[in-house]
Amino acid sequence: MLNDPIPPHVDPRKLADRGVTLNGSLQLADLERLCDPLSDNVGTVQAKFDFERDEQHVVVIHSELDVEVKMVCQRCLELVTLPIHSECTYAVVKEGANTQSLPKGYDVLELGEDPLDLQALVEEELLLALPIVPAHHPEECQQPAGADEPESSKDEVSRSNPFSVLAQLKRDPNV
Repeated sequence: MLNDPIPPHVDPRKLADRGVTLNGSLQLADLERLCDPLSDNVGTVQAKFDFERDEQHVVVIHSELDVEVKMVCQRCLELVTLPIHSECTYAVVKEGANTQSLPKGYDVLELGEDPLDLQALVEEELLLALPIVPAHHPEECQQPAGADEPESSKDEVSRSNPFSVLAQLKRDPNV
């Protein structure tokens, strides 16, 4: 088992042959695409990767990622700290290989002869785990003042409903 920090590139086949587990961390600031929708880039991603071979001798990677991120709540427009947790199981296959025989539950990860970019994999998984609409829990969130009230202007003139005449005609039995 290796600890801190997570290496940027690894050969999953060699690590699976040895049954290696990587535990470590990555700085949130190093994941530029992930930081785009966030309010700040302060924080640390805790990562765990288990490399092994399954019954069919397929290279399998089990990943667990945990991080707390700050985003803008879409209800109250204040900052909200959200815990993000992601777990995934990958089957590493050669590029262009037939994946029909893989057991269900594996995400396919096609890999050529180049090493696996572990940092990019972490970034992709966390991007997929981010909420589409970040928000506080409803009981914790205060909507901005006046959000429930319709806006009225001083220049607004009260108008009668143009269809009220039709309502009167409908009631009149002589029509």
